[in-house]
Amino acid sequence: IGVGLVGFGLFFLLFGVLLYFDSVLLAFGNILFLSGLVFIIGFRRTFTFFFQRPKLKGTSFFLGGLIIVLMRWPILGMLLEAYGFITLFR
Repeated sequence: IGVGLVGFGLFFLLFGVLLYFDSVLLAFGNILFLSGLVFIIGFRRTFTFFFQRPKLKGTSFFLGGLIIVLMRWPILGMLLEAYGFITLFR
């Protein structure tokens, strides 16, 4: 279930970007991606991964970008999410 949710989340994110940053598709892709991550590694490990002390900057940018996308500012939100994603996973 988790791998399918992550796959669909990435598909919707890509499709949302291809359709000129459609905010509904981007928001749906973000929600599916995060829920798939929770299904794959578990809630506690996901929470501890995102809220480690050295990764708080990346987490705040990623979650802030998600909130900005949900508020229908997709380009700014995706830029914040991309910076947060790079900061989290480097």
